[in-house]
Order: sequence, then structure tokens, then C-alpha cells
Amino acid sequence: MAALQARVTDCRKCPRLVTWREQVSRDKRASFRNHEYWGRPVPAFGDSDARVLIVGLAPAAHGANRTGRMFTGDRSGDWLYRALHRAGFANQPESIDRFDGLELSGVFVTAVVRCAPPANKPYPRECDACRPWLDRELDVMKYVTVVVTLGGFAYAQTLRILANRGAPVPRPRPRFGHGAEVELGVVTVLASYHPSQQNTFTGKLTEPMFDAIWRRARELAEAKNHA
Repeated sequence: MAALQARVTDCRKCPRLVTWREQVSRDKRASFRNHEYWGRPVPAFGDSDARVLIVGLAPAAHGANRTGRMFTGDRSGDWLYRALHRAGFANQPESIDRFDGLELSGVFVTAVVRCAPPANKPYPRECDACRPWLDRELDVMKYVTVVVTLGGFAYAQTLRILANRGAPVPRPRPRFGHGAEVELGVVTVLASYHPSQQNTFTGKLTEPMFDAIWRRARELAEAKNHA
């Protein structure tokens, strides 16, 4: 897994994303003027023997693109790692930078696209170019039985990838919704609203709702482990 993630960080397949991530790293946000931005594809993070895989959309321009770690350095990450800590998947509730001592147990965090896209909207061809990284992670991770998708985009792309890998994904594809489950035999896909500020500030996603996702993920993983 370490060798795979090293290759991820060297990727330059998508010219638009390369230009954008590097421009953001040079220009910086005023509040992070003194920070050294990562400015490269962001590697996945966590327990490579995990039973629960978490799939997001893409790094945030001033979050993971700055810190170099998935869901680290922005409000979405604050929500995610607090919830994972409450659920017993993380040793601490804060995720500040790559050197803060955060460790995950039983979960692995990745994304459909590894470079920060303008307006958080990758093009379809960029998703296609990035898809092999997630495929290779799934090849390496032998124990995944639950995939938690954060947001509708990650949900749709995950079902597509699993279908291409031979999973019995129904047609028409099940609709996205918070708490929706798609049972695919060995793997269950569990959908959650994304912990974006748009969702958390408006109350569309609350902490009790988010906590319920991680309790369910643990229940599913444990049930499949003993099946």
C-alpha cells in the first residue's frame, strides 16, 4: 500500500487538475499564507487491513491539498474525524496535519479523485483517469466488507467501480440517500451525506445522523466478519 500511495502522489495525468492544484499552492488563502501547501495528489490514509473503506469526492483546495492528508485541514475533516473518534475508529478527534499523531483503526479513507478540482467538480474524464488508483487499493485491501460513501458523487462512482469489478450492482442503480444500503454480497455500500459546510451548517446532516452511519458501518463489518 505504501508503494501504491507513493505512485499516487507523483501522478500528473490530468493537466487541468495539475495546473489548479499548483496554482492554489502558490497563491494560498490569506489565512494560510505562512503554510507550505502540499499541492500534489493526496494519498489515501488509514488502516490498510480495514474492513471499512471510506470514499470521498476529492481533496479540498485549502484542506487536503494544503495538508497532504485526506479530509485534513477543513471543516469536513473536522466532522469526519470527530465522528470516527466517537465510533472508536480513530485515536483522537482532531486531524490538523500529517504529523499530528492521528491513527485510524478499522477504516481507510480514500477518494474518487486525488487532486483538488476547481469548484470541487472534476470532469468525467478526470474521474476515469483517477479510477485505477481506487481499483488498485481494492486489490490490496483484502478485508473490506463495508464501503461508506460520502455524498452522492462518491456513491455513484463507487457503485460504478464495483460493478466494473464484477459486483452484482442492481439496475437501475439504487438511489442515493443518507443511510441507504446496497448489499452486494461480500461488500455492502452504505451511503452518507457529505459532511460539507453546505450540509452541516444547514442541518441537513447533524452529528447524531453522522454517528448513526459509523455505528451501522461497524455493525455491518462485524456481522460480515462472523458470517
